[in-house]
Amino acid sequence: MSTGVVKVQVRGVVPTATGCAVFLGNDEKVFVIYVDQHVGSAIARIAQGQQYSRPLTHDLIGQVFAGLGVTVQRVVINDLHDNTFFARLLLHQESELGRKIVEVDARPSDSIALALQARAEILVAEEVFATVEDMSWVLKSQSEGGSPEE
Repeated sequence: MSTGVVKVQVRGVVPTATGCAVFLGNDEKVFVIYVDQHVGSAIARIAQGQQYSRPLTHDLIGQVFAGLGVTVQRVVINDLHDNTFFARLLLHQESELGRKIVEVDARPSDSIALALQARAEILVAEEVFATVEDMSWVLKSQSEGGSPEE
């Protein structure tokens, strides 16, 4: 039975001339989402488990979520138009008033950072995953000392 989504992980974050390339994928395929330098640095920092003495934006959002009883359930990169990815952030809130699932439109880059913080799943819609170009070779060449823009 098809779930309509494919589970992926952050495979790497590579600085580029205009920001960062975030490599997402699984054993089948790796694709790239280009993000600005600040969010790319945050994703890399969170993925490496680095923390700062004072919270940065994604840290602050995570702390606000925790204070409100909200957890990030998963992120779904659900669409791609004109080389722009779109995502939905699925949040779960539990309080004395009950349980609530909230779905929020969000940039994939911010969603990825929040998912990494929460150790939540990062999913990609099957139709998006089927259309993205496999960039495994770029990530491999980068890990071997090449340039991501070669």
